[in-house]
Amino acid sequence: RITAGATELEERLADLLRGGLAGAEQGGWTQWEETASRMVDAQAPGLAARIRELGAVPVSAASRRPEGASGGWPARLLSECALLHLLNRGVLALDDLPEPLAATVRTRVGLTVETAELLAGGEGRVRDSWLVLAQRDTEEGRLTARRIWLSGRESGRPALLLSYAAGGRGHAHALPVGSVVDAELAYYPGARPLRAALGEQHTAPSPGPAPEGGTVTDALTAYGAALVDDPWLDAWPAVLSGVVPTLGEGDGGIRQLADGDGEFAVPVASGTSSTALWRLAAVSGGRPVTVFGECGHQGFAPYTVWSEESQGGAVLL
Repeated sequence: RITAGATELEERLADLLRGGLAGAEQGGWTQWEETASRMVDAQAPGLAARIRELGAVPVSAASRRPEGASGGWPARLLSECALLHLLNRGVLALDDLPEPLAATVRTRVGLTVETAELLAGGEGRVRDSWLVLAQRDTEEGRLTARRIWLSGRESGRPALLLSYAAGGRGHAHALPVGSVVDAELAYYPGARPLRAALGEQHTAPSPGPAPEGGTVTDALTAYGAALVDDPWLDAWPAVLSGVVPTLGEGDGGIRQLADGDGEFAVPVASGTSSTALWRLAAVSGGRPVTVFGECGHQGFAPYTVWSEESQGGAVLL
């Protein structure tokens, strides 16, 4: 079913490009939603989600720009179509791919390993003292998604715990940000493993230090290296040390995170809330801070900040 769905999607993408991207805007949301529903029927929810994101590109652009103005949505739509085409080709050639990349493609399409099966196996298990870097809850349809980012103090490996809850039910995990826990994690298979399942905890969480990080260049290099293994990555976790939030022109809001020497800077992701930015500015006070977040093609999304004055205490943004 998934192979048939990917084949059909390839034909629809080809029709879109033959007819011109203007047709994507004229067709509106309906044509994209119908295609997404076809992918759900093909048991490929990952493809359906990416199609819905495609449909939102011209719609959201039209709502933001003045009548008659030309926006930058065609370039973005074309690049997203290229990534979707690449994923389709991966599905259709799944048996010929190296296993790590094949596992990444299966995950992107929506085929995942059961958590119980993952924890029962011996591969991908890592025991370490894990520093809890951030926790974020987001609404995704009728579900609440919880993401907890960890960093192994000995292995140096990043990890992401992802869980979903519905109907006001509690999540399976709740680890205090800034704490350290001795535990085993089992990584889900992939070319660049990040998501993991929490196994046995050998100690209760205890207060931990501020994380060690790198420069803006280090964060961008790490994201670039991750893209080599997983071209569909939107961002990669990173800790920036000694960075200073810098203000932009106009409204005076924070627009960049700059290295202490001011040589390099990374823009703050556009989706970052103003509340998080003002909280970041308040903690920094113009002084260097340590910031954890995700570095990607849209910039750096800050989630947690540490300052010398906080004495190692983490402040969620």
